[in-house]
Amino acid sequence: MTHSTVRAEHASASPQTADSRRWVMLALLCLAQFMLILDVTVVNVALPDMAADLDLGRETLTWVVTAYTLCFGGLMLLGGRLADALGAHRTVLAGLAVFVAASLVTGLATGAPMLLSGRAFQGVGAALLSPSALSIVTTAFHGPERNKALGVWAAIGGTGSAIGVLLGGALTDGPGWRWVFYINVPIGILALAALPAVLPSRPPQPARLDLPGALLVTAGTGSLIYGLVKAGDAGWSGAAALLPLLGAAVLYGAFVAVERSSRAPLMDLRMLTRRPVVAGAFLMLIATALLIAFFFLGSVYLQYGRGFSPLKTGLVFLPVAVATALGAHLGSRLVGRIGSRPTAVGGMLVAAAGTVPLAWLSSDGSVYADLLPGLAVASLGIGAVFVTAITTALAMVAHEEAGLASGVVNTFHEVGGSIGVAVMSTVAAAGIEHGAIDGFRDAFTLSAVAAAVAAGVALLLVPRGKPRMTGGPHVH
Repeated sequence: MTHSTVRAEHASASPQTADSRRWVMLALLCLAQFMLILDVTVVNVALPDMAADLDLGRETLTWVVTAYTLCFGGLMLLGGRLADALGAHRTVLAGLAVFVAASLVTGLATGAPMLLSGRAFQGVGAALLSPSALSIVTTAFHGPERNKALGVWAAIGGTGSAIGVLLGGALTDGPGWRWVFYINVPIGILALAALPAVLPSRPPQPARLDLPGALLVTAGTGSLIYGLVKAGDAGWSGAAALLPLLGAAVLYGAFVAVERSSRAPLMDLRMLTRRPVVAGAFLMLIATALLIAFFFLGSVYLQYGRGFSPLKTGLVFLPVAVATALGAHLGSRLVGRIGSRPTAVGGMLVAAAGTVPLAWLSSDGSVYADLLPGLAVASLGIGAVFVTAITTALAMVAHEEAGLASGVVNTFHEVGGSIGVAVMSTVAAAGIEHGAIDGFRDAFTLSAVAAAVAAGVALLLVPRGKPRMTGGPHVH
């Protein structure tokens, strides 16, 4: 969408009317984006009640989280291309409609197949909506207004996870876990009714759609996650785990081959030769994997192992989510003062230090003295890493490549959450299924090791210097 198109559309309106329309549009798009972010974490607190109501096992619980983030991340780049081919305004409305319908189906679920199908289609809707909405925001605003609009957009990501755990607990404890999904329906319908009047439109742009690439990368990641989850029961050397893992390698190899031969590839693989982009994607993958795994593990531990109610669990996690937001704020300042590399390394070391005490978690100690402080400290470091990942990938590449870099980092953001939950679910299998504290200890030990190793990798991978923001697209 070009700037001239937006200006032409509003030429007939008074400046005050056009300005008011754009800010109403931003509010509605942010509301829709807020629902997407909320649905990454809001389900974690509701998992035990879902399991009891629908007779779900550990594997299915894992897929309740990962099915959404898998489809969201795996199809996001395709969603961006569809926005070019069909028009961003049409893709936003289509994505929102799919998300709302899928939320209703998920809330009405009578068993695992219906529940997981609904979650997957929620992810499809999110993959259509999010990149299209961001495209509209970045082209509808200019100069200082664009920075202000993007700041509001970025804040949605930080507050979504915080409100998600609290809202999930309140709804599950109140009207029931189904309302975790039902709540999206009236909000989504309101946005669907109001958006057409304020969205700018433009003729579709000629664009090739790399559907094979999108299917291959999504199937490859799905196979990877399936293998990781199966390893919890079959063992890492069992055929049930090894075959899907090998299948993932084959599918990823096919994806690379398709992208190299395509005239309009889904992902420009040359972006993965840009050190800042690789560094940003790596940091985003690890940070998201750790944070979403913390919500998953902590929710199951508190409700299965300690008998906490969903609302009480949500309240325990509220300081963790706030610490993440504080870490992001601190990280944004540190990146500008000391540079990306020391901020990334320091953030990962803080995350490791906070997680280490959780390796000695007990089944009868104080949650507020043993679990909460460690998770809050770890999340403070992770928040700083999130900001470093974004700024490194977007501000250390050429301005014209910022959009491509944003798409890559966004994809790793969602996929990281899927992989983190799958791995930690497998490591903590005994704890999730039988309440054994050793399973949770093992998972938190692995988290601490992963953060420490990531700090070492960041020391070598993250470029030196202070990033300069280009004003391009941002991740959510």
